[in-house]
Amino acid sequence: MAGSSGLGGGARGGQGPGTGPGAALRAPRAPLLLAALLLGAYSLCALPGRCPPAARAPAPAPAPAEPPRAARSPGAPGLPVARGPGRRRFPQALIVGVKKGGTRALLEFLRLHPDVRALGSEPHFFDSNLMPRTLDGQITMEKTPSYFVTREAPGRIHGMSPDTKLIVVVRNPVTRAISDYAQTLSKTPGLPSFRALAFRHGLGAVDTAWSAVRIGLYAQHLEHWLRYFPLSRFLFVSGERLVSQPAAELGRVQDFLGLRRVVTDKHFYFNATKGFPCLRKAQGSRRPRCLGGSKGRPHPRVPEAVVRRLRDFYRPFNRKFYQMTGQDFGWD
Repeated sequence: MAGSSGLGGGARGGQGPGTGPGAALRAPRAPLLLAALLLGAYSLCALPGRCPPAARAPAPAPAPAEPPRAARSPGAPGLPVARGPGRRRFPQALIVGVKKGGTRALLEFLRLHPDVRALGSEPHFFDSNLMPRTLDGQITMEKTPSYFVTREAPGRIHGMSPDTKLIVVVRNPVTRAISDYAQTLSKTPGLPSFRALAFRHGLGAVDTAWSAVRIGLYAQHLEHWLRYFPLSRFLFVSGERLVSQPAAELGRVQDFLGLRRVVTDKHFYFNATKGFPCLRKAQGSRRPRCLGGSKGRPHPRVPEAVVRRLRDFYRPFNRKFYQMTGQDFGWD
């Protein structure tokens, strides 16, 4: 009885309604209910189609396609895949120079080839990423003759596309300088005379700061390119032979690019008025075509003494260029 009354007294004595044995059994119910609700929600969410979109784990992103080799070079931007047939590519071949050497003629002649794709203008690809679409098996080409004399160009081109083939069209540097001057004079009437620009103090020292003179220092420019590219990556085209023997010179270019010799002597005829070859059938046309009116413009008369002084000035540079390239261009 004592134990019983002790037990009874414990149940009644001064304890509130939430105590005692019954309360001890009821106390865990709330956590158990909460756990059951969470387990139920988890089970429902695990069924297909039951989870709200926000609750689903995001699907892993597909692995990106491996970029082309050139795009993996340091600092090289990727090229977007063009819609439609073909895609934009890094140029596999560049006509890098020289201005007034015959680069435009070479590009127009090469565009006759079905396996060559190139823009007609100077796209400055390594500044703008502007290139045409090409199909597999076609060669993407660019012509920007200022590259040869731009000090940043070799490193930039090598960093983006080290396997690029490089074509340099060269011409007697004296004739090239006069042609360069003629072009500038046609746009800027009233320009000082050729002699005044080419020399300091009459017939003093040759002014190599003038771009028309500086471009003709081919050996110096080539030395800078050879820091980045082996000589085997270059083809040096004679601007003079491009006029006198266009098919033969084009044959060398096609061989260098690994192309079939499609462009042959049947594509050319000599225009005596302009003084250089024209195309019998231009690309996409049934009519013969010569280069624009700016090509073959008459040169201003330059005194023989000026021409002779410039020949003497260029001679050591020319001979060094012959040695570097293994070709004698016959300018001396």
